[in-house]
Amino acid sequence: MTPASAHDFFVASASVAGALIGLLFVAISVAPERVLGPEASEVHGVRAAATLTAFSNALTVSLFALIPGFHIGGAATAVAIVGILFIARALVSVTPAWRAGRFQLRDLSFLVGQFAAFVVQLIAAIELDGNEASEGGLQTVCVVVVVCFLIGIERAWELVGGPHFSFGRFLEGRRREHEE
Repeated sequence: MTPASAHDFFVASASVAGALIGLLFVAISVAPERVLGPEASEVHGVRAAATLTAFSNALTVSLFALIPGFHIGGAATAVAIVGILFIARALVSVTPAWRAGRFQLRDLSFLVGQFAAFVVQLIAAIELDGNEASEGGLQTVCVVVVVCFLIGIERAWELVGGPHFSFGRFLEGRRREHEE
């Protein structure tokens, strides 16, 4: 059972996840040919699926955490395993596009980052399965839910064609300004 201290977090998280999933579907439906059509880019398809996976993880973990008497460890474990399998499949499916130069390192790094988040969630969820009162395990699962939101928001931003912001580019620009 989820401790009372995390209840409000999971209520808010479930609400946010539901809203973001709805907005994701709206964004995809505005220009479905970019993601779903025969001319769809592999990159956009993977971005959309990774975004949905991140938001679905947050939603599923949060909703199961809110079921009275339900132990969150099992749900977080199952969802983490599904997430790991999705990311592994996505990495395998984009390998030809990576080799052909149609898939950038940035896209791969996000998949690897999302994979790492699911691995961390799996470890924390297993800890929760073994010790329901584990504050550290619960806190880690909560942090991974937040990380999934951040990953999903970034992927969704890229999916709709938002400009890419890079800290490295920012620093380079500042260095050039300083030299002038």
